[in-house]
Amino acid sequence: MKVKICGIQTSKDARAAVQFGAYALGFVFAKSRRNVSAAMVRTIAEDVPDECLKVGVFVNEDPLKVGEIARICKLNAIQLHGDEYTGDYESIGLPIIRSIPVINGELIDLKRFGRADYYLLDTGGGAARGGMGIAFDWKSVRGIGLGGEKIILAGGLNPGNVREAMQIIQPYMVDVSSGVETDGVKNPELMKAFMEAVKREEMV
Repeated sequence: MKVKICGIQTSKDARAAVQFGAYALGFVFAKSRRNVSAAMVRTIAEDVPDECLKVGVFVNEDPLKVGEIARICKLNAIQLHGDEYTGDYESIGLPIIRSIPVINGELIDLKRFGRADYYLLDTGGGAARGGMGIAFDWKSVRGIGLGGEKIILAGGLNPGNVREAMQIIQPYMVDVSSGVETDGVKNPELMKAFMEAVKREEMV
């Protein structure tokens, strides 16, 4: 099971995430309390080994700007969290993670967003575009037909519930942000606990 720790803002947090075994790090370039600039990520990336993926998270950003940020920061993938059509971003040449909101236990129509390499299921509703730290009913989307290898599960995951979520959804990857934070700041102990919970489930 692969783990993506999203909302990384400092080299310290990036190093800790890598140390505990994160497969990917997420950097939020959209308006958010976890927002980062290309200059910040370029500096942080110096502490990230090549085998750890760097994912840029965007909301309705111009494809040309996304491509420029991807080049500057040497991103490995882009994650689209707005109303974007994925086809407009394919020329960037990176894998696309398409966020799909789950609202009241129902998925938004996938076809409206276009084809993607991975689909990230996150809690939808309200003004926020993900990152709310609220879990949805995992059983409601079981057997949605995407193929487990393409599903990244997000939305309210934490060290206490990630094993149950993995059992129900059996995703390709799990994505955590607020679930490993204390007062809005990444907590190394929670990151470690999250990774350990994932590993324990893998051993069952």
